[in-house]
Amino acid sequence: MHKRTFLKALGIGGLYISFPGLLTATPAVRDAALPPLLVDAKGRPITSLSKWKKQRKVIRERWLNYLGALKPNPSVPRLTVLSETRTEGLIRQYVEYEGEPGIMERGYLLKPEQINGKLPGVVAMHSTSDFEMLYISGAKEGKIVPFGYRLAKMGFIVFCPQCFLWRDKGDRTYPEQVKRFTDRHPQSKGMAKMLFDAQRAVDVLVSLKEVDANRIGSMGHSLGAKEVLYLSAFDDRVKVTVSNEGGVGINFSNWDDVWYLGKDIHQFGHEQHEVLALSAPKPFLLIGGGDADGEKSRPYIEAVWPIYDLYGNKRENLQLYSHDEGHMVNAEGERRTYEWIVKHL
Repeated sequence: MHKRTFLKALGIGGLYISFPGLLTATPAVRDAALPPLLVDAKGRPITSLSKWKKQRKVIRERWLNYLGALKPNPSVPRLTVLSETRTEGLIRQYVEYEGEPGIMERGYLLKPEQINGKLPGVVAMHSTSDFEMLYISGAKEGKIVPFGYRLAKMGFIVFCPQCFLWRDKGDRTYPEQVKRFTDRHPQSKGMAKMLFDAQRAVDVLVSLKEVDANRIGSMGHSLGAKEVLYLSAFDDRVKVTVSNEGGVGINFSNWDDVWYLGKDIHQFGHEQHEVLALSAPKPFLLIGGGDADGEKSRPYIEAVWPIYDLYGNKRENLQLYSHDEGHMVNAEGERRTYEWIVKHL
C-alpha cells in the first residue's frame, strides 16, 4: 500500500501535519535549570557553527567515555533466516546475525514483497513488554502498537532488533544479564551495549541492497525510546528519530539502573540535554504522556533549540508532542510518529 493511502487508512488526512501549540511556554516547567550548551570550557559564549562543532566533539567524547563505548564491529552482518512469513504483501523474517564479534543476535526484518528501487530503512526498537518483538513486528496481535509492521506496510524496510537484556535470558535477572556483558567489557555501561547493538542494527539495514543508506530513521517507545535517543546522538547515519516516553531527563526515569547508565550517573555532573544536542540538526520528535516525558521535558527541547538555530533556524526539526495519557503510545502519538518519519525520510 502506498504511504499516503496507508496514512489515510489510519485517519491521517495528509502527510505533513503542523504541530500547533506543542511548545507553548509553561512557567512551571521553565524553572528547571539546565546548564547552557553554547559555552566553552573557559565560559566564553559560542556564537558560530564552527565553534559549536568543536564543542560538540568535546560533549560527544565526554559521553562516549562515560559509557565505555564499544568499538564497532567492522564486518558486514550476514543474516541467517530462522523463519519467514508472508502476509498482506510483506515479508517478515526472523533473523540471526553477529553483533559483537562471536556473539549472535536476533531480530525481525520486515520489507514489502515488491520492491522497485531502494527504499528508506527504519530501526524500530521494542519496549520492555515486547522483548520477543512479536508485537512491534506484527507477528502477534496485542495492545502494543505494531510500529515495525505498519512502517513496512508504508513502504519502509524495518529492522526490529532484540535488546541484550533478553538474549538467551533463561532465568537470569536483568543485572545478571548485564554482568554477562560487563564480564567481557568491565569498563562499559549497559547503555554502551544498547548503543552498540542499535548501531549494529543500522549496519544490518545499510548492508541490504534494497535499502537507501542515506535514508535511515529510528524510533522507539519506553526502553526503545532510550535506545534511540543515544542512537540518534552517536550515529550520523540516522537521519530522523522519534523517541516516545523514554525520559529525556536523568531523573525522569530509571536511567540509573545498571542496564542503562548506573548509579554514578548522579555524580557525572552532566545532563542529557547534551546528548539530545548531539542530534542537531536532524529531525527529532520527543513524545511524552506525562510519565517519563511530557511538559517537564520542554526545558530540554528549549535548551537545545539554540544549537538548531546555528544550523540555520531549524527549530522545527526538534519538537515535543505532549499528552496526558501516561506511559503509552496514544493514537495521536502513533499518527505523529508516522508523519514525522514519512516527512523527513
